[in-house]
Amino acid sequence: MLESGIKNPVANLSELGIQPAIVHWNLSPEALTAKTVELNQGTITDMGALAVNTGKFTGRSPKDKFTVKDSKTESSVDWSDINIAISPEHFDIIYNDITAYFNEKEIWVRDAYACADPAHRLNIRVINEYPWANLFCYDLFLRPTENEIQTQTPDWTIIQAPGFEADPAKHGTRQSNFTIVNFTKKMILIGGSAYTGEMKKGIFGVLNYILPHEKGVLSMHCSANEGKDGDVALFFGLSGTGKTTLSADPNRQLIGDDEHGWDKGSVFNFEGGCYAKCIDLTEEKEPQIYSAIKANALVENTTYLANSNTVNFADGSITENTRVAYPISHILNAKEPSIGGDPKNIFFLTCDAYGILLPISKLNKGQAMYSFISGYTAKVAGTEVGVTEPQATFSACFGRAFLPLHPTKYAELLGKKLEQHPDVKVWLINTGWSGGPYGVGNKMKIRCTPSPLKLSYTRSMITAAMNGDLDQVSFQPHAVFGFDMPTSCPDVPSELLIPENTWADKNEYTKKAYELAAMFVKNFEKYASQANEEILNAAPKVMENA
Repeated sequence: MLESGIKNPVANLSELGIQPAIVHWNLSPEALTAKTVELNQGTITDMGALAVNTGKFTGRSPKDKFTVKDSKTESSVDWSDINIAISPEHFDIIYNDITAYFNEKEIWVRDAYACADPAHRLNIRVINEYPWANLFCYDLFLRPTENEIQTQTPDWTIIQAPGFEADPAKHGTRQSNFTIVNFTKKMILIGGSAYTGEMKKGIFGVLNYILPHEKGVLSMHCSANEGKDGDVALFFGLSGTGKTTLSADPNRQLIGDDEHGWDKGSVFNFEGGCYAKCIDLTEEKEPQIYSAIKANALVENTTYLANSNTVNFADGSITENTRVAYPISHILNAKEPSIGGDPKNIFFLTCDAYGILLPISKLNKGQAMYSFISGYTAKVAGTEVGVTEPQATFSACFGRAFLPLHPTKYAELLGKKLEQHPDVKVWLINTGWSGGPYGVGNKMKIRCTPSPLKLSYTRSMITAAMNGDLDQVSFQPHAVFGFDMPTSCPDVPSELLIPENTWADKNEYTKKAYELAAMFVKNFEKYASQANEEILNAAPKVMENA
């Protein structure tokens, strides 16, 4: 076996049952990029980034993600169509086959870690079939120093083999692709899919178990940034609702764009990079993300303009879920290490496909808990297999797909945080439609206008909330949902703040508001037995005799 790169002298893949011909340990991003091009697996864009195609799978496949059900997880994991069980016996069979698959191959290994807070550091070793997948891990996970690599041992291991396909009859999977998490053996196995996001979300799911269940730390699917005065803001929302865009504020330091923990006095990033959607990306709209696409970044599933190596960001022919991965250091105002204090403002981002919810509203504690558990938003085209346009959905804690525990466990931890920090303000932001439902109303603008100094209405509302400008204005309750609506906001037309004013038919707005409220109440039925009176009283009104 030939080896290259930097590693812990005692590191040995044979203990995993892997006997490759060539192993590259912790290669530089430049070397991984060059190797990808050499193998004809990618090309270099005119921005200097590496561009690849992930093949058949261009998004997560949630129906093919499994968790090993054993003595450790049997009574702690929330078994459902989200957390699908697989037996330890099937895991062992597929493990033996996937490790044998690597024999006599050239493979790439990366030592990394998750959690910027040293108290919660999780060391990770990733074994990849392709060099560009290893580059993704360099970009997205936290990067140890060379000295740390030489002494680091993994807490968890990820084995990713896109070319290995499962046999459902033999391996207990649904089809040929799979992601399997084993909390006892501390391993993640990924096969049949080259979509890199499966690795990122695999570790997120692991931390969503370890931190709340074993350490009492709130894990969150959110982005975070910090102002000049040290004020931290959190942005909750599913992919495509604006987390990355709205947290990439040139006037604030970025802590992270997707996954965080909240411990005593500490909000910390799980990751060392960003994985941003780039469909319709332009420098004018999103200058920070655009400028991050350079050497060492990885662009996925895009195309080029004719006869060039200029990325056509407007082209969604491969997928609407085009992505770019880059180290957080590519953001000029990124905070490193990626740690801040307790948050001052929390924003729930919802893409309301019905055009009912307010552009911005302030929530009391009960409403915050109700909205958090509900997690109303929309699945955005391309983020999951089969989703081609926005679909209204309820995703508990704004990340149900990534929660191994019951959603109320995370909600309880958030409730405790709000009790401990009563000055924290919670806001609901609609980044979806106004003036009518999807196909009729206008999509709320969440991106910067061509002038980098002029902010969109959504950005203006968020900035006003963070600066305390909304502390000086009057509010009125929404008739159906009860949320407090500001009657004015700097740089925002007042008529936009009251959603019914944007509808041609106000009676139709009221009718649709009650219909959406009924959907909230129906969805919450599964959680009602475990919710306290304060949360239950925060439910929206339902039309009588409906």
